[in-house]
Amino acid sequence: MTASPAHDQSEPAIGGGAPAPKHVAIIMDGNGRWASARGLARSEGHREGVKAARRAVEGARELGLECLTLYSFSTENWRRPAGEVRDLMSLLRQFIGDDLPRLKDEGVKVRIIGDRDNLSPELKALVRRAENETKDNTKFVLQIAFNYGGRDEIIRAARAVAKAVKSGALDPKDVTEDVFDSFLDTQGVSDPDLVIRTSGEKRISNFLLWQAAYAEYIFLDVLWPDFNAEVFANALQEFHRRERRYGGVGDSAG
Repeated sequence: MTASPAHDQSEPAIGGGAPAPKHVAIIMDGNGRWASARGLARSEGHREGVKAARRAVEGARELGLECLTLYSFSTENWRRPAGEVRDLMSLLRQFIGDDLPRLKDEGVKVRIIGDRDNLSPELKALVRRAENETKDNTKFVLQIAFNYGGRDEIIRAARAVAKAVKSGALDPKDVTEDVFDSFLDTQGVSDPDLVIRTSGEKRISNFLLWQAAYAEYIFLDVLWPDFNAEVFANALQEFHRRERRYGGVGDSAG
């Protein structure tokens, strides 16, 4: 369910700023530019990006987070050249194939969010395997947004709500924010406290539009393959300096 602002504000703050985040979401951007700057193929940038994703997962756990969501492939990414799309698909296979045993042993629950309808049977099976083999883990949640778009997610949820209303399973007057939240891909996971985007771009790119309504945003100039523990820690320090108001008046207001 969606965490309420009151709940978030009750968490202990570090350094007198915002409460320590439980859930961080990252828009991983800059693989292609990283590769181009080095005279490499874009595929090499994506491979380095997978290494950065591994560092991010390790860093998130070391920094005491409960959940990390990584934006790996958007619904708009299908417009990229076919060869690059194939590379991105193969990297998901590689990531799950190589990392799943370790993630499972370390108590990480893996969730894949996004539209699965147009994924290949092989990828669908891989996604089910990753989720089924880690569904009972409770130490940390890793969400991978794959073939994901925020508008697409909201439309799919709205269709599911409409279907439930039509069948009589749900009364329209009972559709609250929490009820609608339960129809989203992220149901059961707290909303992100912080969204980070790398590469210097300052866009949210259709990512977690519902869930990030009250998230803080930090935009970094670092290209994704260069993301490391130090960059992650510095971003969290910036978050701690923020004052989260949730539409109210902050303590520093005059």
